[in-house]
Amino acid sequence: MDNSKQMAKLVYEALDEKKGEDIQIIEIKDISIIADYFIIANGSNASQVDALVSSVEDKLGRNGFETKRIEGVRSASWILMDYGDVVVHVFSKEDRLFYNLERIWRDGKTVSIDQL
Repeated sequence: MDNSKQMAKLVYEALDEKKGEDIQIIEIKDISIIADYFIIANGSNASQVDALVSSVEDKLGRNGFETKRIEGVRSASWILMDYGDVVVHVFSKEDRLFYNLERIWRDGKTVSIDQL
């Protein structure tokens, strides 16, 4: 398994363990040089958003993957976690609806956890 697929699978598991809502994996490697995968999820409140971010950091860190950059932690309404080939977006429900990244990246391929 290549690193980006392994990271994407670990991110999904970390988000799922903390009951992340509507977890989407979008494969963008054929349409962008930014990353191989965008993973998008939301929490129902600020505390859950923080827990989702911590879960991803912990799980990937234990598996040898360190974040390159995290943006938005103070606001807890949209946190972007850059792991190079995998970019994780954790939103509040309201901000996810507002920014609608799935629409912006609709040319990407939505994949299930089983396809990783």
